[in-house]
Amino acid sequence: MKKILITGAGSYVGENVRKYIMQTAGDQFVIDAVDTFGDNWKKADFSQYDVVYHVAGIAEVNGKKGMEQLYYKVNTDLTIEIAKHAQANGVKQFIFMSSMIVYKETQSLKGNIITPESMPAPNGVYGDSKLKAEEGLKDVAKGEGRMKVCILRPPMIYGPNSKSNLLRLGRLGTKVPFFPNWRNKRSMLYIDNLGEFVKQAVLRELEGTFYPQNRELSATVDIIRFFAKAAGHRIWITKLLNPFVWLGSFVLQPINKMFADSYYVPEMSEYGFEYQIVSFEESLKKIEI
Repeated sequence: MKKILITGAGSYVGENVRKYIMQTAGDQFVIDAVDTFGDNWKKADFSQYDVVYHVAGIAEVNGKKGMEQLYYKVNTDLTIEIAKHAQANGVKQFIFMSSMIVYKETQSLKGNIITPESMPAPNGVYGDSKLKAEEGLKDVAKGEGRMKVCILRPPMIYGPNSKSNLLRLGRLGTKVPFFPNWRNKRSMLYIDNLGEFVKQAVLRELEGTFYPQNRELSATVDIIRFFAKAAGHRIWITKLLNPFVWLGSFVLQPINKMFADSYYVPEMSEYGFEYQIVSFEESLKKIEI
């Protein structure tokens, strides 16, 4: 039986991954959670756990001016401090929720296509704070007391009741009368697919850096079309509007985030075990707008 401590109690990812694992393999796991406000996490007895799954952090991608120090304090320093504490208490595996953003934040329609040869090059404080945490964790893994470090760099995570951009797109699809037929490709990760990956990572005692994503790449226009149809909303999707996407990308950053390519090449996310258990279409059916 594996005993897991989630650092980041009450978080969307931590709570939903915990629920998924307990529902699908509860007889193989004991899972507890602790919040990381102040020194609360230090009150937990780390020595009784096999795995620490660290999900706590500042999740807002667009780092606000003047908050840089807080991002590094929470996303970098706290992560490394908890990892060192876990290692000192005999924890065997540390799983860290990093982000696809360590490569870069999309700032133009050129987008970001990530291959095995791509090197991280964050262009914002969020991505940089996550990358520095990764680097610190690799140093921790070299220290005394063998602890496997498993780093996850997921794309956008979404699911029922999440605060992801997918829900904003879904609402948009139920309201607008027309939409550009601009074909892009995006990596996304449904919460149950993440839950299955974490379960497999624990059972297989994985270490290294991983890139979990849905089996299928998604397109913004397909998300709009799906939710419009589900709501019985008539929408005109046309390539006649595509020039406005191109022009708007020079002055409106949200246009780039909505329509640019941003994905891992699929082979980066194949690991010899099944975790992409929910298809993209089925995942959309589980989401209420």
